[in-house]
Amino acid sequence: MNPADAAQGAQIAHDMSLWGLFWSAHIVVKLVMLGLLGASIWCWAIIVDKTLLFARTKAAMDRFEEVFWSGQSLEELYLNLQSRPNSGLAALFVAAMREWKRSFEGSGRSVASLSQRIDKVLDVTIQREVERLESKLLVLASIGSAGPYIGLFGTVWGIMTSFTSIAASKNTSLAVVAPGIAEALFATAIGLFAAIPAVLAYNKLQSQVTKLQNRLEGFADEFSAILSRQIDERLAHAA
Repeated sequence: MNPADAAQGAQIAHDMSLWGLFWSAHIVVKLVMLGLLGASIWCWAIIVDKTLLFARTKAAMDRFEEVFWSGQSLEELYLNLQSRPNSGLAALFVAAMREWKRSFEGSGRSVASLSQRIDKVLDVTIQREVERLESKLLVLASIGSAGPYIGLFGTVWGIMTSFTSIAASKNTSLAVVAPGIAEALFATAIGLFAAIPAVLAYNKLQSQVTKLQNRLEGFADEFSAILSRQIDERLAHAA
């Protein structure tokens, strides 16, 4: 058999489809590919979950602000919200009102430094809400930064294995070399497939977290000012 026939036979023997490249890859490269595919699925699950969560949070904030600024009394609004799980602006409102009522309805009527305590309660609640919004975003950042390197590791390993096989067969024709190189590079492609959406989604979702955090902090400042004015009025009447 001449070299051309050998090259043609080698080309026919290799399946160059994506499934064929995966199936004929080294076991280490297969594990890398499977890990990256699993990471990609995990990323998309997080992306969908966070997108829906942020949409629900924004809608809940809009509804709460509409009710809050409608003129309804704070006491009535607090009674409607205190018995249900709350998040976002409603969680800030309930936490501040709970501290307010504890101070005025407690036996000691501890009004001294109430404004500072309300501010601390609001800060802690904001921190909890931001942590809830940011949960699992670190996974996207980790996969986005590590994915290409993991894929590159699979590529390097695959190329090493391919060159070893080429040396053993003593055949350097392109038809023999190309399938092994394609299998190795497939790992890098999967790494990029996992990393690129993760990086883009992380940047987008993190910017939305920042917007929601600014909205929480803005409402906290406004509500703290409202309660502070009421505290001053009660102290003035008591005097």
